[in-house]
Amino acid sequence: MKFTIKRNRLIDSVQDVTKAVSSRTTIPILTGIKMIATDEGLTFTGSDSDISIESFIPNEENGEVIVEVQETGGIVLNAKYFSEIVRKLPMDTVEFEVFNHLQTIIRSGTAEFNLNGLDPDEYPFLPQIPEDNVFSLPTDLLKSIIRQTVFAVSTSETRPILTGVNWMVENNRLTCTATDSHRLAMRTAPIEIVGETLQAVIPGKSLVELSKILDGSNDMVDIVITDNQILFKFKNLLFFSRLLEGNYPDTSKLIPTDYKTQLVLPSKEFLHAIDRASLLSRGDRNNVVKLVSIDRKQIEISSTTPEIGKVVEQIQTESIEGEELKISFSSKYMMDALKALEETDIRISFTGAMRPFIIQSVHDEQILQLILPVRTF
Repeated sequence: MKFTIKRNRLIDSVQDVTKAVSSRTTIPILTGIKMIATDEGLTFTGSDSDISIESFIPNEENGEVIVEVQETGGIVLNAKYFSEIVRKLPMDTVEFEVFNHLQTIIRSGTAEFNLNGLDPDEYPFLPQIPEDNVFSLPTDLLKSIIRQTVFAVSTSETRPILTGVNWMVENNRLTCTATDSHRLAMRTAPIEIVGETLQAVIPGKSLVELSKILDGSNDMVDIVITDNQILFKFKNLLFFSRLLEGNYPDTSKLIPTDYKTQLVLPSKEFLHAIDRASLLSRGDRNNVVKLVSIDRKQIEISSTTPEIGKVVEQIQTESIEGEELKISFSSKYMMDALKALEETDIRISFTGAMRPFIIQSVHDEQILQLILPVRTF
């Protein structure tokens, strides 16, 4: 194998596929990145069995030559050293040459590295996914959906299914739900798809890594769901993830449909007040903050830690409807929910001091956050 490539494109592809490589794998060849050179261009692959990423660099793009392949072939190179080397090469072009016994020479300017490679034929094959049920989302929307849900997945392995985000495709609508049983984040989006109802629980870790690769453009991402895999296709990149096995709990019963108290208030001011109140509760396991309605236009946020002190702050609301309110909740959960909403005005609907309450934007009901209160009163 022998080729020359533009360094900036090499760095981008290597960084993308490295996100799927784990140093803790029990399969030694998966600590490497597979490179295959063909007459069409270069393909890079990284995998840890759960996530697999494939990046393709064509010979030419928009009339510019990116790769010149003199000899086709393949090699697997240690991901850790390979990614460090390409990042620190001195010139804008890089030469690769693979000799007998998988010896690989990487040249750029006066720098030359000699790496021992592995046989690409021993690298596991990527999943073969039939593209029967495909739908598409703009890249920026997909990135937002991930950000607005993935933070609420469980970090505990006691219920592995809750470490993923549940995606349900039904009636031309995608509903994404994450819960750790103390809070819930849900985002819906309209989609166009022909076919049956689809459901998949995607590991939170996979979605976090996918989000790092996605840019903020509105280019479309094609999404394919099968029984045990999901594939995201965009530009010259394929991102595969295995799906979690098991039945995701029916969360629809958790979401209240009526309320006893409802308040509308500016999101940013509320977030900053919760943040200040949490300063004295951070030693506490739950970071508990109390919220009390004072009158029809004001609420009081407070936090007490006996050995440290107390903080109290009043906030003006847009409106308060319904019964008087006294409730306690985790400041961390509230701040996570408010950051996900990113809206100017929010509506919080309460059904009682110990019942779940929901937070939504006044202007957009496609995003819903739910939090379970904490008993303190």
